[in-house]
Amino acid sequence: MSWLENGNHTTVAEFLLLGLTDDPVLRVILFTIILCIYLVTVSGNLSTILLIRVSSQLHHPMYFFLSHLASVDIGYSSSVTPNMLVNFLVERNIISYLGCGIQLSLVAFFGAAECFLLAAMAYDRFMAICNPLLYSTKMSTQVCILLVVASYIGGFLNASFAMVSFCSFLFCGPNIINHFFCDFAPLIELSCSDVSVYVIATSFSAGSVTMITALVIAISYSYILITILKMHSTEGRQKAFSTCTSHLTAVTLFYGTVTFIYVMPKSSFSIDQNKIVSVFYLLVIPMLNPLIYSLRNNEIKSALKKQIWRKTVS
Repeated sequence: MSWLENGNHTTVAEFLLLGLTDDPVLRVILFTIILCIYLVTVSGNLSTILLIRVSSQLHHPMYFFLSHLASVDIGYSSSVTPNMLVNFLVERNIISYLGCGIQLSLVAFFGAAECFLLAAMAYDRFMAICNPLLYSTKMSTQVCILLVVASYIGGFLNASFAMVSFCSFLFCGPNIINHFFCDFAPLIELSCSDVSVYVIATSFSAGSVTMITALVIAISYSYILITILKMHSTEGRQKAFSTCTSHLTAVTLFYGTVTFIYVMPKSSFSIDQNKIVSVFYLLVIPMLNPLIYSLRNNEIKSALKKQIWRKTVS
């Protein structure tokens, strides 16, 4: 354990991450599984980005947002997974004070950006289904770029709250984090200073992001549902539903796990359950998103077939 002397207090210079397990055999198995998940995540999301860039038929607002969602998913998973993989192979899972703060901020940034992008995609579906005649005007290139930039700004602000709070914490020891990454909750427990103000500020920031984006998604899909129910054509209903199912699946998975971790009372689940759910929303969901959007989207499957055919005949 490393310490830096600071007057009458000692400041932790590094943290010890307990990770998922101490069992050597299980660590090797988990390393293999999580490495495969990470490789699928990176390759799947990069393939989605590349396909959207090279396929002219996918140059629409929905796929513009999807390409940025794929980029965020890569960043979200990469903020935790590489360090997690290294820790499976070493005896002591050490992360520096600065590294812990950076990891916390990256998770806060990409998590908030994902929320805003999911909300932007819900708004896009609302405009496409409820206001098709105004869609090209309301979802112009400038509007799409503005929504994406706003998503990243929202992520940056959320990450700033997390970083400022982290830097304001005083850690006097112990330095053991019972998790596989630097999450906010275990860091609060380790702080020996009064963190109430920073906890409120950070909780307000994260809570505002979650509530605002969830409200936008709920309102958008309420109008979408009303519009679909008013349609007389069965084919029209099916087509409208098909354009929303992928996004609704991604939203349900992401917000469901985030709610479990950050909204439900801590006494209602154990630390091990917390870790498992964290693995799901940090590692598994970024891997599933490109699969969800590709397997349930005919336009993406058609574009992929065309690109494969072009590569084959050329």
